[in-house]
Amino acid sequence: MPTAKASQARRFFTASLLANCFLVPILVLNPTITQAQDRNGSPAGQGTKTKISGTQTSSRNNIKDTDAANAPNSENGPAIVALVNSQKITLQDLANLCVMRHGEEVLDNMVNRYLILQACQERKIEITQKDVDDEIGRIASKFNLSVQMYLKLLDNERDIRPEYYASDVVWPMLALRELSKEMLKVSPQDIDRTFQSEFGPKVQVRMIACKDAAKLQQIHQQATANPDLFKTLARDNSEDPASASVEGLLPPIRMYTGEDQLEKIAFALQPGQISDIFKVGDLSVTLQCVRHMPPANPPAAQLAEIQARIKAELEEQKLRQSAETIYTELRNRAQIVTVLGQQQLQQQYPGIAAVINGQSVTMEILEKECVKRFGNKILEGEINRKLVEDALAKSGQTVTQPEVDQEIRNTALFYGYINADGTPDVQRWIADVLSDKGKTVEMYVRDAVWPTVALKKLCADQVQVTEEDIRMAFEANYGQRAEILAIVLSNQRTAQEVWEMARSRNTEQFFGELANQYSVEPSSRANFGKVPPLRKFGGQASLEKAAFGLKPGEMSGIIEVGGQYVILRSQGFTEPVVQDVNAVKEDLANEVREKKLTKQMDAMMAKLSSEAQVTNILNPKKSRVGNAEMQASLDELKKTEVKR
Repeated sequence: MPTAKASQARRFFTASLLANCFLVPILVLNPTITQAQDRNGSPAGQGTKTKISGTQTSSRNNIKDTDAANAPNSENGPAIVALVNSQKITLQDLANLCVMRHGEEVLDNMVNRYLILQACQERKIEITQKDVDDEIGRIASKFNLSVQMYLKLLDNERDIRPEYYASDVVWPMLALRELSKEMLKVSPQDIDRTFQSEFGPKVQVRMIACKDAAKLQQIHQQATANPDLFKTLARDNSEDPASASVEGLLPPIRMYTGEDQLEKIAFALQPGQISDIFKVGDLSVTLQCVRHMPPANPPAAQLAEIQARIKAELEEQKLRQSAETIYTELRNRAQIVTVLGQQQLQQQYPGIAAVINGQSVTMEILEKECVKRFGNKILEGEINRKLVEDALAKSGQTVTQPEVDQEIRNTALFYGYINADGTPDVQRWIADVLSDKGKTVEMYVRDAVWPTVALKKLCADQVQVTEEDIRMAFEANYGQRAEILAIVLSNQRTAQEVWEMARSRNTEQFFGELANQYSVEPSSRANFGKVPPLRKFGGQASLEKAAFGLKPGEMSGIIEVGGQYVILRSQGFTEPVVQDVNAVKEDLANEVREKKLTKQMDAMMAKLSSEAQVTNILNPKKSRVGNAEMQASLDELKKTEVKR
């Protein structure tokens, strides 16, 4: 029976594979495999080749075959992937780190990839190179990109090489589609329901949600006695922060979204009417209808195109559902021995990562693929670690275990992991950190805690907290908030037209209607201009200046922010949460110090990087060379890259 972890891996694999092959890099491999070991533990059948999509892969490939194998070796020594101020990082070191961080993840996907191949072979399904090329072209066209530009973006932005994308992402997606063909039928009723969900009527409501049913009952009585109080009661009492910040407003509710109870109650209400209390999960909820919105009937000429799009989207949804079924069936039938990470099995199967239906995946193959997929990213992290280690040594400082332990306690406190007595709940914090797939305490300390402590030691004497810093922090955290409506436009011409309309009829209701019609920002559009209250010193200087300069009921001019154009209308100001700065001064000073320290740490890391002499042999474009000898070495390396 598959374990919970295996089921989670399958769901991740399926969701990632079928998302759209652009946003999520997929971690699957060509199933390069060897025959299972004999009873003495010796690998058998080495040299077996498996043909996939016209590509030959050999089980003799190992870590030495990767691009990094062309790195210069020390005399009779290991391959080198980077030189950092003359310190060496070897290929095997990098491979070990890649497997430690991603080995389980990659191996899980190797198993899934091979099971797909096996199922295709059993059913005589063949996915040709033309099928793969056509699918890549189709996906690229969805983003209005040429195939060449699309593949370049994948390589540059997602670190996914074109050949990897074709064989290890698109191929299995097409294979799953063929295996699921009989499950992908979409009925006219399915299409109509989705059409109604997108283009049918909607209803705008406000919501008050509380865990305490008795408390909500009292609030409900106040609201039904005076419906005009509903939005104020929502703002002050609702335990759903997102809607409470905009006086209870929810995005317009559509039909057939899967929330049957919520839809039924919302659509049954008339404007101003308040619903009875009902349960949503562990919350008690009441709604007030704001308005009913008519259907957005698209032009008849577009109906066929819309229905075709909906049909394709529904097929993709069904493919996701059927893929999980297929995986469950394949996994239940398969005989899989996962050796990686199992000490007893590693003794029985030396040099083997897993055995799948009698065939073995070697550790060498797993190492090679982990380096191929994650080597560049992990190597950059190791280079940065070397730079910090070097700087720490030059300053005569070290990172001690008590300092590491204290940093973990501080982090637990920062994220709210606190025991009843106020002490940090380190055990629960570590448990949550380790909930990430494949994470270990060793990795957490190495990747996050140690570098943080080291950089703090290097920067500690460069940070000072002033009274002005504390004043600004007090205003940002505890001061007034500006209650505003906002319209966000994408160009100045439209902004000018909307501003003229808003000025000619300067009422809150009309401003909200303009926001709903013209704003390009989803929250302000859906909520008729209402956005969360704006604070001072929150990082939006131009908006803050305008909002706090308005009187209630006043409208701003057009404010340019990051290439967009914003119009504000003031609804007034909140009361400060805390009046006396001295009551929170110590906490504010600690917060400011941490923020300044973080900024200084970033600056320190940038300085160490810019001054370093780094030869990145795995990815020469990332090298930073500071002397003639190393430059000559890098130039020779680039020539080798060109030849390959």
